[in-house]
Amino acid sequence: MAFKLNRSSKEPMSEINVTPFVDVMLVLLIVFMVTAPLLTVGVQVDLPESSADSLPEEQEPLTLSINSKGEIFIQESKVEYEKIIAKILAVSKNRIDTRIYVRGDKSINYGRVLEIMGMLSGSGFTKVALISEPYKER
Repeated sequence: MAFKLNRSSKEPMSEINVTPFVDVMLVLLIVFMVTAPLLTVGVQVDLPESSADSLPEEQEPLTLSINSKGEIFIQESKVEYEKIIAKILAVSKNRIDTRIYVRGDKSINYGRVLEIMGMLSGSGFTKVALISEPYKER
């Protein structure tokens, strides 16, 4: 026996159609997932590629970038070579266990990157790491 629902045209619809809402939320999720990695550091550096696994992150690290002109940036602010340690200590609130990522452009001298990393480790910073692009097969 089939039941036929007889709904009069004057009754309001009591159900909400959530399909458009879910569609919009999924699109927003994808947009944020794609754009979030691009917002981390604003200094343009052409990083070398590496097949090493990425490190887990417990807290937000400091990023020290060296662009193709040899200019040094801490996060997004330009800093002189002599003032690197003082600026990093000020930003990290004198914590030498702060994780510092060094991003060096692949066109600059490798010795320059090592010189800055040596200066950081010589100042007592123990968590200094290099950043590279993931390896892409050609």
